[in-house]
Amino acid sequence: MAEKNETAGEPITIKKYANRRLYNTAKSSYVTLDHLAQMVRDGQDFVVNDAKTGEDITRSVLAQIIFEEEAKGPTMLPANFLRQLIRLYGDTLQGFVPGYLDASMETFARNQETMREQVRSAFEANPALANFEALARSNMEWFENAMRMFAPFATGMNARGGAAGTAKSGKDEELEKLKTQLTAMQEQLSKLVKES
Repeated sequence: MAEKNETAGEPITIKKYANRRLYNTAKSSYVTLDHLAQMVRDGQDFVVNDAKTGEDITRSVLAQIIFEEEAKGPTMLPANFLRQLIRLYGDTLQGFVPGYLDASMETFARNQETMREQVRSAFEANPALANFEALARSNMEWFENAMRMFAPFATGMNARGGAAGTAKSGKDEELEKLKTQLTAMQEQLSKLVKES
């Protein structure tokens, strides 16, 4: 049955019981969060349903996997990024964040093989770091364009001046904070490349 789900492209159903155990219905066996993390890495799609209510709890289980991965050792989510994310809850831009993060990760995934190749090349020759920097610059431009798309009214209001200028400066501050965080992430990635 597992082969049917994997080949048909249907997500595998995982049931979570009250005792916190996870049951893979395709393989008729209990699994752990580590198993689910490996399924994600292997590209296997799954949904997690509460066994009692049938409620889809996939997002909370994926968040739990991330939490456990972050607790194990080398972290991927900088504290400033997490703080900014928390600040966005309840903000007027909250509705844009999921789509933006989704698009950002898709772009990153598309560039992932190129980045891996450039990391490999970094060991062979130093000019590869310039290519890596160009890719980071390209991602930064994409980020800036996305932020402009999310705040089209702020630009129009600033052109009229007056009190709108202060609203624009608030948006500029938010954009600068995000740019700073992105720069920090790029520096951290460059540091990882050098350490590898």
